[in-house]
Amino acid sequence: MINNKLITYLVVTVSILFLTGCGPTTTTKGIEFPKMYEQQPRSILILPPMNESTDAEAKDYYMTTTEMPFALMGYYTFPTEMVSDIMRQEGVYDTETLYNMPLDKFYEYFGADTVLFTRIKKWDLSYIVVAANLTIQIEAKIMSTKTSEELWTYIGTVVVNLSGNNSGGGIAGLIASAIATAINSAAADYVKHAHTANRRIISTLPVGPYHECI
Repeated sequence: MINNKLITYLVVTVSILFLTGCGPTTTTKGIEFPKMYEQQPRSILILPPMNESTDAEAKDYYMTTTEMPFALMGYYTFPTEMVSDIMRQEGVYDTETLYNMPLDKFYEYFGADTVLFTRIKKWDLSYIVVAANLTIQIEAKIMSTKTSEELWTYIGTVVVNLSGNNSGGGIAGLIASAIATAINSAAADYVKHAHTANRRIISTLPVGPYHECI
């Protein structure tokens, strides 16, 4: 019969392995994204997102949130302004053209190991008087500039409740809730919610060579 202390030890050990950020979570990620480990990229060139949502400003909101999270995951990220300037010098002015460029060109221009492509699939505010939700859905993938292979991909969705709290009070309570919902919707910090979507996406990414856990 297995000793109770041994069972407790095993349970605690397994829990620590799953909960520790620098623990061997790479085993699961290694199975899911083996090419990230085979090629071991050190740098990521982040392209502006393709906005496929109905919100014309979604691209600007999201673009401000991409560079730092990937850098914190241990990868060198190229400054977005520098990338834009160099691409304009090469005659590339729009995102669609960037997304259709041969991947080896990014290695030629920047020496980047990989390129991050993102698509904003949803940036929708659903508003029904006393209730409002913001839905953000981002599709991301990392492509190798050397082999043109897809190394990592993920789709992340965040649904934010912007509704006012209706604590009762009949018509007066409904009116108060509707006003609170309108205020919350108008004052929503969309950049903060984009950061939340990014955190969920990046949590699946294997850490890079410059990560503090390495």
